[in-house]
Amino acid sequence: MPEVVFDVRWPDGSVQAVYSPSLVVEETFEVGRAYELGDFLDRSRTALQVASDRVLARYGFPCSRAAAALAGIEGRAAGFPGGEVTVLAFHR
Repeated sequence: MPEVVFDVRWPDGSVQAVYSPSLVVEETFEVGRAYELGDFLDRSRTALQVASDRVLARYGFPCSRAAAALAGIEGRAAGFPGGEVTVLAFHR
């Protein structure tokens, strides 16, 4: 499966690299676009679930790395009362 890592900038200016086992995140996010925190979380949950489901369909088990990536996003997001998350780049 094609994997992608996408870089995001959090409201405090820190940057995080996020793994996805599928290119679905490239259909979900635009490079250079800022997303309101709640919208970013919703889109991340959906995209990473779709990505994990694609792994499940192909290999017979869900992607634990996608689940870990989502947990990392949710953990970081919990530290912010709001703000925007900007998608900086995709890396294949």
